[in-house]
Amino acid sequence: MDTSVENGMITRSDLPLRVINSSPDAIAKAKARARRSFRQIRTENVFKRTLTIMGLIIIILVLGIMVTLAWQSRLSIAALGPKYLWGKVWDPVQDVYGAWPFLLGTLLTSFLALIISVPFSVSIAIFLGEYHPKGWLPNFLKNAVELIAAVPSVIYGFWGLAVLVPIVRSFESSIGVEPVGVGIFSSSLILAVMIIPYAASLGRSMISLVPSHLKEAAYGLGATRWEVIRSVVLPYTKSGLFAGVLLSLGRALGETMAVTMVIGNTSLIPKNIFSPGNTMASVIANEFTEADKPVYLSALIELGLVLFLVTVVINLIGKKIIDRFTNE
Repeated sequence: MDTSVENGMITRSDLPLRVINSSPDAIAKAKARARRSFRQIRTENVFKRTLTIMGLIIIILVLGIMVTLAWQSRLSIAALGPKYLWGKVWDPVQDVYGAWPFLLGTLLTSFLALIISVPFSVSIAIFLGEYHPKGWLPNFLKNAVELIAAVPSVIYGFWGLAVLVPIVRSFESSIGVEPVGVGIFSSSLILAVMIIPYAASLGRSMISLVPSHLKEAAYGLGATRWEVIRSVVLPYTKSGLFAGVLLSLGRALGETMAVTMVIGNTSLIPKNIFSPGNTMASVIANEFTEADKPVYLSALIELGLVLFLVTVVINLIGKKIIDRFTNE
């Protein structure tokens, strides 16, 4: 809206019939407000440009990581071709490299950990967000869950070797499985504990944002607490809960140290969930410093590229599912 000052009066060009008689103090205040508005507009433009630049930097970083991995693995791609993905043998001595055992181990450990952790994550989210949002016990539980995410993964690895592996070994003996202790199952249990905080924290935040009038309307119709959670809270927060699950899965796919210490580190295809195995991240951590041949090193870097692409594909699929939940 254009304004002008004439003979001690402020007029507005788009409202020619409206004239405001103003004193010099009022005119000075109006000019100050106009200058302040201009500064706010400039600040907002600068802030918008800053956000745009930061977003572009993130995109450039992601593309740069992918391009770097692809370039550094070019020797392996040229020498092995597509058969690298479904090759079942990994023997650096004979220059035979197949990523299928590690790809299978990564998917098994990650999805098994997700299956184990989701009931605990959702239960914690419902307890903290719906049943006991305030009080010393919810605060203690919330701090404990956040502490789980802050513990270094190597600590989980030591705990797994000292405590979890003997328990798993006893369990395997009781069900007639070879009592190895280390393997896919043990690493999945470690991962399940490590990824619980991500889905639980996001789920608790989403449940606390459910409008109270929706729940009050359900209670007014005679619904019980469980019926309100099942028919109101969970449908309202399903996209957020699934986003937390997807975040947990991404964390599980890339975990390295804890899994390396309890998975058994074998290049053979696991026969069952109790067998030793390897993940792509654990192979890279174990063998990267030992790669004494260019193709060997390139094959390890290509494992990183495959892990990167698997994570991207899973996240894109999850994003599509979240969008579908949101549109529903």
